[in-house]
Amino acid sequence: MTARRLRAWILALDLLWIALAFVASVAIRYGFDWSRTIQTSGFALLSFFFATCIAWTLLSASLKLDGFHGGWRLPAVISHLLTALLCTMSILLAVAYLARNYVSRLVLVYFGLLLLAGFIGIRCIAYVVLRAKCRQRGVWRVVVLGTGRLARELAQKFEDHPETLCSVAGLLFPQESSAEDLEFARANPHSVTLSTFGVADYLQENRIDEVILASNVANPEFRNIVDRCRECGIRISVVPQHYELYVTRPRLLDLDGLPVLQLREPHASLGYLASKRVLDVLVASLMAPPAVALVVPVGLYLMLRGRRFLRREIRCGERGKLFSMLRLDVDRPTRSSAWFERVLEASSLTELPQLWNVLCGQMSLVGPRPEPLDRVQNYSEWQHRRLRVSPGMTGLAQVHGLRDRSSSEEKTKLDLQYLMHRSLLIDLSLLLQTAWTLTMRLIRGPKNIVPITNSVSADSNLDSKEVLFSAHRSQPGTD
Repeated sequence: MTARRLRAWILALDLLWIALAFVASVAIRYGFDWSRTIQTSGFALLSFFFATCIAWTLLSASLKLDGFHGGWRLPAVISHLLTALLCTMSILLAVAYLARNYVSRLVLVYFGLLLLAGFIGIRCIAYVVLRAKCRQRGVWRVVVLGTGRLARELAQKFEDHPETLCSVAGLLFPQESSAEDLEFARANPHSVTLSTFGVADYLQENRIDEVILASNVANPEFRNIVDRCRECGIRISVVPQHYELYVTRPRLLDLDGLPVLQLREPHASLGYLASKRVLDVLVASLMAPPAVALVVPVGLYLMLRGRRFLRREIRCGERGKLFSMLRLDVDRPTRSSAWFERVLEASSLTELPQLWNVLCGQMSLVGPRPEPLDRVQNYSEWQHRRLRVSPGMTGLAQVHGLRDRSSSEEKTKLDLQYLMHRSLLIDLSLLLQTAWTLTMRLIRGPKNIVPITNSVSADSNLDSKEVLFSAHRSQPGTD
């Protein structure tokens, strides 16, 4: 199933549920005693029903509200739907005001609650059905041929996207793989060693439908494997070896059989930048009074313990401009055994003073987290793209749970993914996801917070409890 067909099916179910929720909300409010007055009110609501269908169709097309875009994550699904639904209800209220039609507030409340519950239920059911199909033998079986992180990341991407109906049956490593790849293969009990000429036969015996090449196509060993797979009728796909794809929107151009991959830089509109600044000032101003009420007592407590009230840290902002980022004088990760400081670190209350940086225009509510100059000086070329926008108090990497214990490269990938799909509703959704992340972190408790040891890449291994890979290692035929 393609992503476009999945979005079409989910949108059709959404529109059907809008109709059912509309009838149910009117019935809950007025019952089934349809007097003339109630009939008049009910017919007046028809305009809002059609407005809801039109608004939701436009939002679904622009924001990809199927729930699988960017990988399935239930908090992200709920926050996206809630943000889009609030936008839809705002449109309905605006239509009611302009049309001067009376709309029962209870009907709108029932309607909104039913819509939210139904939309979430539709996507959860779709996820369960697609995940069940992926576990069946009839799905499209693929093997990833390549080395390094890209091959393992590609396998994980398929796991995060059950709508592709593809099952990764294994990873195929060449003989000259890195130590990390070979260690990954040896750790898998299903690992086998094959010669180059025996790979295609082995794949055919295991009913492999497609081999995805995620490495250098010019490798002679890979080319032999690809030729053998074509002879056996196994489909071949190629992943372009360009990290620029993380920060561009690729488009494939076919010039008489010659594939040309066009890399187009994403650009934010002036309207979005202006509305984002308005959102920053508005939300930061609303949060400032309760933030001061929390920060002042905590700061006084820190001063009684011999600490400073606030700490100023030099960070790199947009286009590398240096600024002083404010935070409470608590280490992160905290080295203190005090339970209070560990709660502060877990809840990120130490970052509330950065609302002042937001009001001053040095930071935004949503964006890549600012990093110190010594780390920025060691950025690779593609990591420097993080500096094209204002840094944020939270971002896509943070709602995925990537903090100081995660590699800078992993956080950069998610930050650049955010840059490709920026919108005001995405920013609102990330703020809701941040609230969810902080709540879950507090529920787990500060006792689960561990100090940093060594920085470990998040994609170095895949969870064997969720997906089982057969790691194949190819050898030249002369061996």
